[in-house]
Amino acid sequence: MNPPLDRIDRQILRALQRDASLSLADLADTVALSRSSCGRRLQKLEEAGVIRARVTLLNATAVGLPLTVFISLRTSQHNAQWAQAFRDAVESIDGIQEVYRMAGDVDYLLKAVVKDMADYDRLYQQLITVDLLDVSASFVMEEIRATTELPV
Repeated sequence: MNPPLDRIDRQILRALQRDASLSLADLADTVALSRSSCGRRLQKLEEAGVIRARVTLLNATAVGLPLTVFISLRTSQHNAQWAQAFRDAVESIDGIQEVYRMAGDVDYLLKAVVKDMADYDRLYQQLITVDLLDVSASFVMEEIRATTELPV
């Protein structure tokens, strides 16, 4: 179980979500702590798994991946062997960013980025190597809001 977050922990997390490249000195200044105190808090947040990773977010269009697609999947297979084969497949397919097992009419929801329709077809052909009942794709026309920041 994660430790409770106090006001300063939340300030640290908000600042890092906006800019993970902040130096320890700048982060400490932002939250009004000494560098050593801020460093200890940061280390505890990392050790507790509150901070999963520090990453650089890329502009998909700028790197040649302008098409975002949400893929809804249904399967008639609901067993551990199929689930592992599915996990292995989606882990190996370039472009798939997120995969969720769902409740309701859809079994899995995937988010992927691709160059174009031909690239989506490549992804689709790799995906259907796993026994699927139904595959439905929805293509993003306009991104209205996208954030990685959690409301801490």
